[in-house]
Amino acid sequence: MEKKKTIVEDINRDLYDIKNPDKDSYHINRGLTKEIVSEISSLKNEPSWMLELRLASLETYHSMAMPKWGPSLHELNMDEIVTYVRPKASAKASWEDVPREIKETFERLGIPEAERKSLAGVGAQYDSEVVYHSIKEELTKQGVVYLDMETAVREHESLVREYFMQLLPATSHKFLALHGAVWSGGSFVYVPEGVDVKIPLQSYFRFNAPGAGQFEHTLIIVDKGAKLHFIEGCSAPKYNTINLHAGAVELFVKEGATLRYSTIENWSKNMMNLNTKCALVEKDGSMEWVSGTFGSHITMLYPTSILNGEGAKTDFTGVSFAAKGQNLDTGSKVVHAAPHTSSTLSSRSISKDGGIAVYRSSVNVLPQAHHVKSAVSCESLMMDSLSRADTLPVMDIRNDEADIGHEAKIGRISEDAVYYLMTRGMDELEAKALIVRGFVEPITKELPLEYAVEMNNLISIELEGSIG
Repeated sequence: MEKKKTIVEDINRDLYDIKNPDKDSYHINRGLTKEIVSEISSLKNEPSWMLELRLASLETYHSMAMPKWGPSLHELNMDEIVTYVRPKASAKASWEDVPREIKETFERLGIPEAERKSLAGVGAQYDSEVVYHSIKEELTKQGVVYLDMETAVREHESLVREYFMQLLPATSHKFLALHGAVWSGGSFVYVPEGVDVKIPLQSYFRFNAPGAGQFEHTLIIVDKGAKLHFIEGCSAPKYNTINLHAGAVELFVKEGATLRYSTIENWSKNMMNLNTKCALVEKDGSMEWVSGTFGSHITMLYPTSILNGEGAKTDFTGVSFAAKGQNLDTGSKVVHAAPHTSSTLSSRSISKDGGIAVYRSSVNVLPQAHHVKSAVSCESLMMDSLSRADTLPVMDIRNDEADIGHEAKIGRISEDAVYYLMTRGMDELEAKALIVRGFVEPITKELPLEYAVEMNNLISIELEGSIG
């Protein structure tokens, strides 16, 4: 009798691959020049300091080499990328005012429904511009600010200027320099001291234009003792051309504040996802990352926490799924820059059909950071002999009073566990399905499925005849 084989299907992308006709209001010329960057700034009617920042970033970009580590980016040609695409829509405060085609796209993704049921505010970006933004009136009365980034530059200029690209300067790496030159869209959030935003805010980024780039900037400031849960979702239809995503996320968690940042990235398999995220956490602050990476041709993403104040802590929880044609190079970083800080980094990945899943972790303990605790755990499940999983931990410990641990596991489904479950009445496929669900459950249970309907479609790992 032939032994049954376990088949893990790719995530069903039918919902996300629906594309609208490429009928933008305006798109800039392909390539990356001083004239193009100046035109983007002019179109947005920005203050002079922002144009200066863009042009300085462009100079930095041209002076820096491509990264010599990680996945090969040889397929990316910036001369062929359109860096700014303006949809036929401006930011609206009512879904009814959003153009029909664009509104229907977000309705299929479940965004308006999620807003009605369980979100305190929503921002929706389509290509390079935010087309919808809202926040509940009671939060506005408490002083919470939730705006698209362009509006924030105009209405809260001094605050934005104080923080914008201070945590992630253009000199950090080539694609942050690119971002600084051509950024467009994104969200700005300010939560005043002591305010507890009990219902999450969400921004959703939808890519539609082929051969283009999306460069949104998210800036969040959670003041002393305040609390916020922010959800970020991303998706795009598949094209036979390279698209680029090089966004930036800067998070400032003040003394005693708490921020949870949940992300589901489901880019199409022609996307280069070169995103950068960083949080600065002050005394007794808490930063929680929940990250799901399911799409893209190539991803390089390593959310970073800088624990800058005594008693600060961070937790990172991530899951990734790499199928055929995908190289997902993900992980997390933490810098312990103060005493009595703590971090927990936990990640799980699945690879199949030749997919590559690489996990990188970096734990840095600076000399002044005594009595630090850090635990790193990563597990990888390969579904066949074609796939690959690598774990690349780095630990730089410069204080002896530190409690540091690392655990890594790479393997396949345990035949002993399958046999045990079959003795309990399951057939082989049911047993393997249960094991796969159990493998990702510690991660997926942290994802805010109750708040964003579309996320259910991203977490489903279909085992033949079982998970659907």
